[in-house]
Amino acid sequence: MGFSFDIFLLETVLNGVLLGGLLALLSLGLNLIFGVIDVIWICYAEVVMIGMYSIYYFYSDLGVPLITSFGLGIVVTMVLGVALHFIVIKPILNTAPINQLLATGGVLVLLQASATMVFGIEFRSLGISMGSISVGDMFFANSRLVTFAVAVVAMIGLAIFLRKTYTGIAILALSQDREVMPLVGVNSNRIYIITSAIGGGLAGLGAVLMTLQFDIHPHIGFQFGPLIFLVCVLGGLGSLVGGFVAALIISQLIVVGGSYFSTEWGYAIAFLVFMAAMFVRPQGLFGKS
Repeated sequence: MGFSFDIFLLETVLNGVLLGGLLALLSLGLNLIFGVIDVIWICYAEVVMIGMYSIYYFYSDLGVPLITSFGLGIVVTMVLGVALHFIVIKPILNTAPINQLLATGGVLVLLQASATMVFGIEFRSLGISMGSISVGDMFFANSRLVTFAVAVVAMIGLAIFLRKTYTGIAILALSQDREVMPLVGVNSNRIYIITSAIGGGLAGLGAVLMTLQFDIHPHIGFQFGPLIFLVCVLGGLGSLVGGFVAALIISQLIVVGGSYFSTEWGYAIAFLVFMAAMFVRPQGLFGKS
């Protein structure tokens, strides 16, 4: 009996790690955008949702091959990210944070309403199953294994891009000093556009992996939006490594708490720990004071 309990706990913890990979990937783009542009996209989870619907439309309605549909979904969110910057973010870039939150909150409602009018409220699915693997008495979904691997590769790839390319170094420099960089020849507007495109592309990559695990519906942002912000704030807004660590912590609290109590209690425990952590370290685990 004791051995079975240990196996069950180990399986739960490992599945929590795999869920953390998804949350880390979803928070990656938002952390990048905040770190460079200093604006929080309240509508970021809805951008992911639009990516999921785009993939579904290309694959199920138009009959485009799956891999091509994934690529087109990422392109759609990249274009949406740039469009949001020009239409919404740029005009309010230097205004009070509350104005930015209200503006992106309005975009959230607009995207949800648009998805509802176009696709309805029915749950949709690509109808693809990647199966699972068994390790002893433990089972792990292949889709979660792929998601975790992609999250790690994406974070490493983004870190290499930011530190080894001219554009990446300019992005890092601009995130550290927005006033000085234009004086040394860095085009801030160009960097903002590139950052918005990368952030949108990462949202599209998250949408690709979400379609392999979850049904698509207009309100899926309500399910993951709060968790994405929880991860970003706990890790330290703008910290890519902090977001990854925070995602692993939050996912463990949700999965382990949910397995021994209920899913609702798992989420409640995660939010309680988050609030306690904010009292101790309000800037987040890896944030600057």
